[in-house]
Parts: sequence; structure tokens; C-alpha cells
Amino acid sequence: MTALLEVRGLKKYFPITQGLFKRTVGHVKAVDDVSFTVNSGETLGLVGESGCGKTTTGHCILRGLEPTAGNVIFNDDSLGSVDIVSANKPTLKTIRQHVQMIFQDPNAALNPRMTVLDLVGEPLLVNGLAKGANLEAHVRDSLERVGLPSTYLRRFPHAFSGGQRQRLVIARALALNPQLIVADEPTSALDVSIQAQTLNLLQELQAEFNLTYVFIAHDLSVIEHISDRVAVMYVGRIVELADTKTLYHKPKHPYTEALLSSVPRPLTGPKRERIILQGDVPNPASPPSGCHFHPRCNYAKDICKQQPPPLVEVGNGHLSRCHFAAELSLQGVNPM
Repeated sequence: MTALLEVRGLKKYFPITQGLFKRTVGHVKAVDDVSFTVNSGETLGLVGESGCGKTTTGHCILRGLEPTAGNVIFNDDSLGSVDIVSANKPTLKTIRQHVQMIFQDPNAALNPRMTVLDLVGEPLLVNGLAKGANLEAHVRDSLERVGLPSTYLRRFPHAFSGGQRQRLVIARALALNPQLIVADEPTSALDVSIQAQTLNLLQELQAEFNLTYVFIAHDLSVIEHISDRVAVMYVGRIVELADTKTLYHKPKHPYTEALLSSVPRPLTGPKRERIILQGDVPNPASPPSGCHFHPRCNYAKDICKQQPPPLVEVGNGHLSRCHFAAELSLQGVNPM
């Protein structure tokens, strides 16, 4: 089966300049050789600490940021296989009708001077798909999809709560009936009860319209709830990728084990020891030699300091970037 989205060797380096003539003296490797696929109707979760490169990866997929290298292949029945990275402007405009983004901060994503009709209808107007009464009908339909009354068309963003603003952002992303949505921390700015409503809404919309998600978050409980597969990122690289159940219960990378140890669990369940990582996240401008995680890893050996481990398969579709992935018995959330 051909994947809807194929990310191959994606890199995004930001130059470090110095002096009067802005001479480049180094690079911040925000995304460093990231590869993954997303199948139609699937949700792939991207998780990791702040600064690991997950949001940059999301923006590079849509070319909100220009990638330094790599390919982002979008496979569509009508368009065929198109590389978003090398697509020209007319092709990119067409692709963006099929690939949309939900931004992290609904307050920053919505122009306070535009009404709901203007905000949600803008993608349709820009792409020449609707105007006038037809545009208004499409916007009403988009609002109803996300559970907002169609009578809100003339309101401005300040008249809505945080949860309602996020629903407006989702309605705008759905206006073009996309196949793929990149959701960048869509619940992080919301209260816990509103987070649950938003996640349920996204799942309902996925089931109804066969949507495909790349879901970016730092909250492991949210990722577990919504994702079919999970990719864990550390200093610009994917260090582990597996289906959600396998990754949460039988991790194969020490960094994943440390992250999972911080997930809150009921007091009645089995007790787990919290793993406190020593040191700070490495600077992506000058990462450690060998395995980037070795200065903080409890299982590191000499080879970890010298040789960077490849991302290899250790099970059925389970990938890990660790020299000892096949040997280590790591603690998950609960035993399988």
C-alpha cells in the first residue's frame, strides 16, 4: 500500500552568522535526517521535549519553512506523487488544498480584524472555489462540522472562548476538505476539559471524512489517546518509532523509557520509578559525538560516544536508534 505522505531524509539547518558581513560559522540542526511515512486515515504522533524539532518538521512538511534537504512526497489519486519540497508555486498552491495545518495558538492564528466568515472563508476565496452566497454556505457547513452555530458568521475572534477559537482554526483547516492535516500542539493552550473535547472532535472528524493526521505534541497522554503510531524525536532526529501500544508498553530506546516514566498513572496501578535525566538537552548547533543521547543515558557504553547508531528495525515495524535496542529490557507504562 502506498503511503499518503512519505518524508525522506528531511533536514532543516538554520545558519549561525557572525561579524559585520554575517559570515556563516555554523548551523543549528533543528531537523536532521528525519524519515517516516503516514498512511491514509492514520494518525502519526510526533513527541519530544521542547526544541527537539517536531514543530519545525511539521512546518517543513507544508513548506512553511523551506527544508535544507530531503523530500516530502504527497501521494494523491488526482495529482499523483508530488514532492512538496521541489514543487513550484502553482503546484504548491494546489497541494495545499489537500494538506492543511492547525496551529498551536488560536489567538495568533486568527486575525482579530476579520469576522468568522472572512477567516474560515479565506481559503475558499483564495483558491477560487467559492464566493458570495456559495462561500457563506460553505462556511456555515464548516462551522457546523466543528460544533459551532452558523449564526456566528459576523462575530470577531475576541467574542469566543479559547476552545471555540480552536474550533474556528479547525473549521478553517477543514474548509478545503483536505486529506492530510498537520496539527501542531492543537490542545496545549486549552484547559484539560476543553482538550478532551477538541481531541474527541478531531477523532470524530477523522472517522467521518477519512482524515490523516500528523499530530505534534509534548503531552504523552494526549499522544497515546489519539495516535495509531508514535515517533519520538530527540535533538532533531527520530530515536524511536512504533505503533502506540508497543511503544508505550515495550519501548526500545532509553530516552523513550525516561519520557514514559513521567506519564501520570492511577495510584491503584503498578508503581513505576520516575527516571530523572541528568544534564540538559544538547545544543543542536553542537550535538554530542556518537549517539546524541549518550551524555544523559544510564545504559551508555564506549561505542555510544564514538559511533552514531542507525535507526534500525527491532520488531514488526518497530524502529529504534540505539546500539543496544535488541538487548535492553526497558520499562514501559504498563507491561503488555
